[in-house]
Amino acid sequence: MYYVYALYNRKHDKIYIGQTKDLQTRIDLHNKREFKNSYTARLDGEWILIYSEQILDRTQALKREKQLKSYRGREFIKRHIPR
Repeated sequence: MYYVYALYNRKHDKIYIGQTKDLQTRIDLHNKREFKNSYTARLDGEWILIYSEQILDRTQALKREKQLKSYRGREFIKRHIPR
């Protein structure tokens, strides 16, 4: 089982979309800035989970991640940002 997810950084009003096998561990890694030189590590502030969905295999998860990174996908994700 894989997860496609979207994180939100309120301080910078930025969204990150990714996929993983272990969702909670991945969120923790983003917040601990474990991915040096990555998009999420460059921005301070907390990354919070605003959207996730389960996908059966990695191929489909990568396909869904690509969809969510499109213009229409990002518009969909923006509706999940807490105000």
